[in-house]
Formats: sequence, C-alpha cells, structure tokens
Amino acid sequence: MTGEHIDYCGYSVLPMAVEQDMLIAVEPVKTHTLQLANTNPLYPDFSTSANNIYIDKTKPLWHNYFLCGFKGIQEHFGLSKLTGMNCLVDGNIPPGSGLSSSSALVCCAGLVTLTVLGMSLSKVELAEICAKSERYIGTEGGGMDQSISFLAEEGTAKLIEFSPLRATDVKLPSGAVFVIANSCVEMNKAATSHFNVRVMECRLAAKVLAKHKGLQWDKVLRLEEVQTKLGVSLEEMLLVTEDALHAEPYSREEICRCLGISLEELRTQILSPNTQDELTFKLYQRAKHVYSEAARVLQFKQVCEEAPDNAVQLLGELMNQSHRSCRDMYECSCPELDQLVDICRKFGAKGSRLTGAGWGGCTVSIVPTDVLSSFLTNVHEAYYQRNSSSLALEKHSLFATKPGGGALVFLEA
Repeated sequence: MTGEHIDYCGYSVLPMAVEQDMLIAVEPVKTHTLQLANTNPLYPDFSTSANNIYIDKTKPLWHNYFLCGFKGIQEHFGLSKLTGMNCLVDGNIPPGSGLSSSSALVCCAGLVTLTVLGMSLSKVELAEICAKSERYIGTEGGGMDQSISFLAEEGTAKLIEFSPLRATDVKLPSGAVFVIANSCVEMNKAATSHFNVRVMECRLAAKVLAKHKGLQWDKVLRLEEVQTKLGVSLEEMLLVTEDALHAEPYSREEICRCLGISLEELRTQILSPNTQDELTFKLYQRAKHVYSEAARVLQFKQVCEEAPDNAVQLLGELMNQSHRSCRDMYECSCPELDQLVDICRKFGAKGSRLTGAGWGGCTVSIVPTDVLSSFLTNVHEAYYQRNSSSLALEKHSLFATKPGGGALVFLEA
C-alpha cells in the first residue's frame, strides 16, 4: 500500500498480501530429476537434474523463478546430492501484473524444497534466502515481496523493516477496502533494464550525497545509509538532496568527477553488468522519491495507529502523493496506469496509485465500503469495456481484497 521502490534502498515498507495465491503440489522422487509442470498451458513443462541447476538470466522463463527458490535453499545448506521432485504449479496471480507472481513462485519453490528435504528455517530466514535467490535471475530487488509472502497474516497489513528483518502489524481502518485494478499492460522486471537502472541510480545518488557530506562514500550502497550516518530526519535528507544534487541528468563523466574516480573504476567497481551501457543517470529525482516515499510509509502507519475520523481521506492523500512521485520523480508509471488511477479517483477512490514495480501492472485504491459496488461497475465500464484485450482479462483484473495470510504447507497424511 505504501513504499514503492524503497526496499532496495534500505527503507521500511508497508505491504499487505492479496488473497490470490500460488500453489505447488509436490511429490519427492528417488531420481535426481526436477520435473516441473504448470496448469497454465502457456507455461511449458521443464525438467533438469536437481544437482546441476543452471538459471539463464537472459530469459525470464517461468521455470527459472522456481529454480531460484530451489537453488537458494540448496546453497544455504551447502547441499550437493539432492533428491528429485515432481511439481505441479497452479496460481491465480495475473502474471506481469506487478502483484509479484514471480516472487511468489520463488518463495513457494523455496518452501517446498525446504519441506521435501525435511529441513526447517524461521519465516524470517526463509524470506531473506528467497530475496537473495531471486537475484540469480538478475532482479536486484529489496526483499519486500518475499518478506510479505512469508510474514503476512490474515486481516492485517505489515510494516516490514530490513536489516534486521522484522514485521509489525498495522491495522487498516474499517469503512474502506483496497481494490486492485490491473492496467493489463504486462511488465517483466527481469526482462527490462528500467528496474535495475533505478536500483543503480539510487546507489549512485547515495554515493554522491555521501561524498558531498564528507562521508566514506565508497562503502555506501543505499540511500538509507546516508541518512543513518548523518543522523538526520527524512525531511532533512530532502533538503540535503536539494542542496547536493541537480535535476539535470548526470553523465558518467560527471559522476566520475563528483566521486574522483576513473570511468573504468565506475564501470567495473560500481555499475552492474546490466547498467554498464547507460550513458546518463537521474540522481536528484530518484533520491527525492525515495526519501519522500520513506516518509509517507511512516505517516501511513501513524494514521493507521491513531485512527482519526478522517483516516481514509488521509491515507488516500498519501497514496495519491505516492503515485505522483512514482510518475514524475521515479518515472515508473505508464499512460495506462495514469489513466486507470484517474478513473479510480473519479469514481470514488479516496486514493489510488500504481503498485509493484510499475511500467504496467496494477493500481491499488482505497475505496469507502459504501461506494464499492458502484465503484466496481463504473471502473469496469470506463476502463475495461473499451478495450477487448483487457475485457478478456477483466475477471482477474478488478477485485476488492482484504489482507491475506502468508505461505502455508499442507502435508498429505
């Protein structure tokens, strides 16, 4: 609900689990073969040796997300001779919708692997392993999706803090529900460079801000570390950002001048392989989004705790500010998302914003319960009926949701 693109910068986020889920039926087998099948015919069967896992970063195919979770557990325990499994995957999370179907699959795979091996881990450890293992596919995420997958509890949202990972219940106001609406524009984090470029822009902004403030910048990786080292508030970090960074994009040469390093050092020691060819980086806009969004998360939690009469209105306004920042400062929206957000607000949402990585996927809106049915009817007419491709997807594309529970294992007796 709040906290977009800030988990990988070190900041707390405030998600809730939706009621949609991913299921894996699994049968351990004596052979050392991993057999994967999917109930959706779009996703072809796959099999591989359990002891020789190769994940192709260039192709975000569905089975590679399963392999991430499997390999994460394998490496965590340092296992070599692994039992095989036959797995059937089923799910009703729309793919590419920004509702983390890929992370759900990584987490589900990690959990079934752990269960089949008869090993145990805490939910927190499992979330941390799955967050790390999704990086095998090249996504430099921050851990929010994996954490809520395991730590979610029915009926409550969670404030999730990182390093150390912990979750606190946040009671949402009565009198309103959250409605998910899919723009039906698919976004694939692993296939696009946008996501990893943003991660790198935040890292570079952190280093330039740290250097500006006389900190040991070469050790700094996240924007949150700059704030912690300076010991100032998020509001003050916004002032530091205004002071230290300019709105025009930075060339690689300018970043090298700011940090006093060579182009070669920038390429090999700071930029990731998938961002080495980028010529310019927007540092000011990205830092401004992150620090203001981190502040909104804390404000959102505070409103939920204090529960004033106008709580729904206040939360809606924070969600609207978040969308504006995602659209204008982080540039992770798209025309369809902006249109859908406008439609949702027009028909009664007190606040609406993109959710997930952006560049497609879903919006989340806070809608007073008494206007829910007219809201759903009007949004359906205004957005989905005009577009035959989205009409086909509409069943899974527009729904109210309460906070769902986290991952579970059912064992056949």
